[in-house]
Amino acid sequence: MTTTTPPREVQAASPGNGAGALTGLRVFTGRSLKHSFRDTESLLMAILLPVMLMLIFVFIFGESIAAGQGGDRSDYLAYVLPAVALTAAGFGASYTAVVVSNDMTTGFMNRLRTMPFPAVTVLLGHTAASMVRNLLATGVVLAIAFGLGFRTEAGIAEFAGAVGLMALWILVITVVFAVLGMVAGSAEAASGYGFVLLFLPYVSSGFAPVETMPGWLQGFAGHQPMTPIIDASRVLLSGGNPGDEWWIGLLWCGGFIAVAVWLAAVLFPRKIAR
Repeated sequence: MTTTTPPREVQAASPGNGAGALTGLRVFTGRSLKHSFRDTESLLMAILLPVMLMLIFVFIFGESIAAGQGGDRSDYLAYVLPAVALTAAGFGASYTAVVVSNDMTTGFMNRLRTMPFPAVTVLLGHTAASMVRNLLATGVVLAIAFGLGFRTEAGIAEFAGAVGLMALWILVITVVFAVLGMVAGSAEAASGYGFVLLFLPYVSSGFAPVETMPGWLQGFAGHQPMTPIIDASRVLLSGGNPGDEWWIGLLWCGGFIAVAVWLAAVLFPRKIAR
């Protein structure tokens, strides 16, 4: 079995002094960020794929789709922006599943069982680092959208609400992928398990109105978690009142996080005890 040497800060902690949860979180967040920024190909793909997706939809499909709704390309850019930003989160979070799975399957977690700090801080570190990466990617998408002509009438509160809701979904998708990486038998399997989550934005109101979809698909598209989150973010970015979509999106996010945290609490001790 291949083992991985723990970070120097953790090695320096003696059993007598120990290392607290905050120390472990700081160390492993830094470790995960260093690894991710060194893996420039994965980082660039997590940013470039959503940007390319936005350019394709806006400049190739945007004119025809917007024309059918009585608008133009800039209108479609405003319509599709939340979906593209959240798609970026999905691509970025999928990397988390891979690195968590690597830690679980290469003996790294077993090595940490002898160290005087909570092993779960490794998962928390991966989650915190993934949030940083995904928020960076989302910021890049928003900046490019403004460069393409996106303008908003939202006030500070509405804009902060839209960004906050998208950030909450980023946390949700990150935690879910971390749990998938924990239970997967390999990095490849971890990436494959979460593949279906990457398609949720496409089967939602993110890129086209639900009512334009086939009848057999409208039920799922209208009642899956991405639709209220995207709709609420879109309305907030336009300066409007999201109505019920806001709290429905919050309920979806809270439910996902509760289930993922429960699974992590139940399964993580069993995984590292093997």
